[in-house]
Amino acid sequence: MPLEQAIWKIGDQLTRLSPSAIAREIDLESHIDADASILSSGWLIIGRQVPSDVGPIDLLAIDQSGSLIVIELKKQQTTRDITAQALDYAAWVETLTSDQIAGIYKRYCEKYRPQDSQLTLDDAFKRRFGVILPAEDLNLTHRIVLVASELDARTERIVRYLAGRGIEMNVLFFQVFADGTQQFLSRVWMLDELEVEEQAARSRSENLGEWNGEYYVSFGLYDEESRNWEDAVKYGFISAGGGRWYNATLEYLTPGARIWVNVPGTGYVGVGEVTGTSKRASEFTVTREDGTSANIMDVSKNGAVLRRTSEDPDKSEYFVPVRWIKTVPLAKAIHEVGFFGNQHSVCKPRTSKWVHTVERLKQLFGVI
Repeated sequence: MPLEQAIWKIGDQLTRLSPSAIAREIDLESHIDADASILSSGWLIIGRQVPSDVGPIDLLAIDQSGSLIVIELKKQQTTRDITAQALDYAAWVETLTSDQIAGIYKRYCEKYRPQDSQLTLDDAFKRRFGVILPAEDLNLTHRIVLVASELDARTERIVRYLAGRGIEMNVLFFQVFADGTQQFLSRVWMLDELEVEEQAARSRSENLGEWNGEYYVSFGLYDEESRNWEDAVKYGFISAGGGRWYNATLEYLTPGARIWVNVPGTGYVGVGEVTGTSKRASEFTVTREDGTSANIMDVSKNGAVLRRTSEDPDKSEYFVPVRWIKTVPLAKAIHEVGFFGNQHSVCKPRTSKWVHTVERLKQLFGVI
């Protein structure tokens, strides 16, 4: 299924821009390295031209959950050989230990980002995502991204087949357009990234136990300029934002669902029952202490921050109303070795670790 990309310049009349070409494949690699949001706003580049047993990996990234992303760039049409090569890279990446991954990042900084050469991978992860990455979450899963200008039918068939069977593989098409001396880069995913991730999760869950009916919620990126747990308790909500990857999973929650809330790097801080559906900051109202209603942006300690993105459907903070059953302040957050943790805003874990975590939290919170 060919995906056609086009850009029109708006003037007295619409003028369609002509496709151009990036002079060398290395140029696109440099652009992505300089700004990973070209691919995803939720990734951190940790390696470039990474030596492996099967050849150099163009780019290696990590997301907020600790998953590694193998990024293979091809300027010309992708072939089945490139797909096989990317799978070979992924098989090698899967074997990497935490120390090896930290070493890849160290060498990357020394060669490409000397200004960050004093940072460890832990430092960079904390600076990028605002949370500490638990060592046990690093490289539990990985995905493959092919970046190309075209895709042949056989490769498309292979990618769709693998993605539908739990292999997180996707293709990002790019195209360069020219307007005089100016060039513009356009890109589009072959498969919806969230759907690829969900398909992989469903495939992996077939080998796991039954879901226990309890939802996990990550109240992530907690700092003075983002989410505020005191507000969440006072006004009854959980929230997520910063991009579709973070806020889309809030749609899993429906009235009556029970959630267990974890602040990454801190611990579990509450259990509650969902009372409504996800709404953007500009549409979400809460009840003040005097019984009157107000928009969350008018009462939150971080109202000014919420307003900055409230008009952007993708970047806006989204809220889900909650009736709290039990909460504790951050200083008394509950964390034990063996507890389940994940950076997804909402998920339905099927692991034995989640079953253990919920049963233990029930005891500690005094909840049936």
